[in-house]
Amino acid sequence: MADEHAGERPAPVSVASPRQPDALGQPGGSWYGWWRGDPLPALPFLDGLAVERVDDADTIAAIARLSADEAASRLTTGNRAYVARIHGAAVAHGWSATRAVEIGEISLSFTLSPGDHYLWAFATASDWRGRGVYPRLLQAILRAEMDEAARFWIGHEPGNAASGRGILKAGFTHTGDLFLLPGGSLALAPADPPERAREGADVLGAALRM
Repeated sequence: MADEHAGERPAPVSVASPRQPDALGQPGGSWYGWWRGDPLPALPFLDGLAVERVDDADTIAAIARLSADEAASRLTTGNRAYVARIHGAAVAHGWSATRAVEIGEISLSFTLSPGDHYLWAFATASDWRGRGVYPRLLQAILRAEMDEAARFWIGHEPGNAASGRGILKAGFTHTGDLFLLPGGSLALAPADPPERAREGADVLGAALRM
């Protein structure tokens, strides 16, 4: 889940009544948060792992299979690229948005408030999937950026259980599940703790379905 930039600040969160027939719509994925001060679970040592931030457009374009123009556009609009390497070989990558977000899968765009970062567009090489690279890459980004951002958000598409497991292993809390309502609006069905769901819905400009 997640694409990139630009858009308006979402409207304040509202609460959708569960009695309304359209309160539960088409599944739109799951939403997670990590807040400064949350624990970072200890993960077993992974030999040869190193995570680096990449600021060169040509380098990240080659790794992420993007055009050079697209990579440059991302880097100049508040997106940071990170790469996980095993003994020097790139095995995973992802992005941290610091200004604005566009989630193409649910046709949503919004501007991030100061102190909020959004992690998106992660990919792991097929030979390294299921070996713990993803949660370690997420934790490395949290450690690199936690002094400037108080809250980090991330999501995944419906049915992507592997992504959800990696996100939870990194220390994120499941905030809730997203649903696309008739007319194109968005609702978040909260998970515990409820205060996190309210904050998560507010970031998205979504109705909170209690």
